[in-house]
Amino acid sequence: MENRNWHDRNYKKLLLLPLVLLLFSIGYLIYFNSTTGDFVKKDISLTGGTSITVYDKIDVLDLQNSLADKLPDLNVREIYEITTGEQKAVIIETTLDGDSAKNIVEEYVGYSLVEGENSDFEFTGSILSEAFYKQLLLAILIAFAFMAIVVFILFKTVVPSTAVIISAFADILMTLVTFNLFGMKMSTAGIVAFLMLIGYSVDTDILLTTRMLKRSEGSLNSRIFGSMKTGMTMTLTSFFAFLVALFVVRSFSIVLTQIFTILVIGLAFDLLNTWVTNVSILKWYVEAKK
Repeated sequence: MENRNWHDRNYKKLLLLPLVLLLFSIGYLIYFNSTTGDFVKKDISLTGGTSITVYDKIDVLDLQNSLADKLPDLNVREIYEITTGEQKAVIIETTLDGDSAKNIVEEYVGYSLVEGENSDFEFTGSILSEAFYKQLLLAILIAFAFMAIVVFILFKTVVPSTAVIISAFADILMTLVTFNLFGMKMSTAGIVAFLMLIGYSVDTDILLTTRMLKRSEGSLNSRIFGSMKTGMTMTLTSFFAFLVALFVVRSFSIVLTQIFTILVIGLAFDLLNTWVTNVSILKWYVEAKK
């Protein structure tokens, strides 16, 4: 009861933390866009370029220092055996065209690269990548719009519906900012992860809103803490499952690594935005109605 009384006295003040984070995220993305021309750094799957996988043991640091001036937008990643930590391959990404990039890498390693034997090549045109990037962004906007429509139909009131949408929007925005601060580059897999995050962000918000507004048994606080018990169990289960999966796949799958990284970050922010932001807005709304 003491904890609940504390929450009754301070739930409005708790809104300051997510509000500050949200304002910082908006300000950071505006600054990032003004300096880079976009809201996120993109890898070659979204900008176009060449990816060369060399199945050999290579000093990554030396490769980066040697080829940084020759391969524009160079990005080097290792693939290693998860049990032994032994390096199995190196992935070299650049916006340079395929033939030129291949010649430069061959000069560095000192032997010919043969696809399917000691290397693999992948080239994506810039026009195709840019078109695909725009289509994926449109898919996110459409998914978010339909989510908002469903929420408004479900609750039929402005404040609770808006609270759900704000929480989901904050999850995506804060995750994107953290992704940029980590210096990561967005791939097609990363955008798919943000689509998944919309669903993960909304489910606990709908659970909370339904129990607070559409049920009458028990006090308001008991309904909040009951939904918190269920909702946090759901979110933490997914969070730790993705976290474990992240450590397992990071040695051999770049695609899954980015997906799980985004989902882990997003679910962490979802705990804040659901159980602080949404709870505080809804509690304020219900008490004002009374």
